[in-house]
Amino acid sequence: MSYRFGVQLAPSTDDLSGIRELARLADREGLDLLGVQDHPYAGGLADTFSLIATLLADTTQIRIFPDVASLPLRGPGVIAKAAATLDLLSGGRFELGLGAGGYRQATTAFGGPDRTAGQNQAALEEAVEIIRGLWRPGASVRVTGEHYSMAGVHGGPAPAHPIGIWLGSVGPKALAQTGRIADGWAAPIPHYLPYEKWRESQDIIDQAAIEAGRQPSDITRIAQLVGHITDAPGEVVLRGEAPIRASAGQWAEVIAHLATEVGFDSFVYWPEHADAAQLTAWAREVVPAARVLLDKE
Repeated sequence: MSYRFGVQLAPSTDDLSGIRELARLADREGLDLLGVQDHPYAGGLADTFSLIATLLADTTQIRIFPDVASLPLRGPGVIAKAAATLDLLSGGRFELGLGAGGYRQATTAFGGPDRTAGQNQAALEEAVEIIRGLWRPGASVRVTGEHYSMAGVHGGPAPAHPIGIWLGSVGPKALAQTGRIADGWAAPIPHYLPYEKWRESQDIIDQAAIEAGRQPSDITRIAQLVGHITDAPGEVVLRGEAPIRASAGQWAEVIAHLATEVGFDSFVYWPEHADAAQLTAWAREVVPAARVLLDKE
């Protein structure tokens, strides 16, 4: 099993230069993934795709993804073209975290469509088909959906590598959809999906994948972990949405548990206070200790 480790950064306009420096630090420290939140309706946040383009130009190795892109406010055609272009410009380092749209009131206030949860799921399925079609040069993309349609649009450009579509699913139906059509699951932070729901959610994805004739092991599973790396050991209880505030060794044990018992293969750290010290502690202390435990397993 190959495990990946990353960090998440919020695209705050208060310190865009600081975000760029943290991304460069994550790249230098050898982290695999960098997620950037996408909330277009938030006045204090920069445009995620514009920032990702800059961060990809600032870095050389790390893979960067929107965590997760708001489909209702972007649309599948624009997302497909942007994703392929970012992947080409970066030599194959862009991945696509994609969400159906969880903030209905904020989405509609920003001018987006007013959809129920069920309609969002249907729209997401149509969007994934369109996005994948547009990544095939020469293809004539024809999709007639309730929410999105394409009437013979020519596909292209092709991305530099097979971009993963990682869905930020929460409910049972959305999780089953992930098992049927997605390349990965970007598990929402515990505020939206409590820790005790994670194993059950994995089982739903697995079963749906099997029923669709897919191998569950082909679906990337990303655990997103909110907290703080402390000098001294703390009390770790993976329940509800409580942040993990623990020493590097304890963090490594949490990761080993989530890998071996809950089925995750990728781990993205959401620091409560993102700074160079926390990112360095994650990369130099937590990740190596976690790899040692995982190698033993």
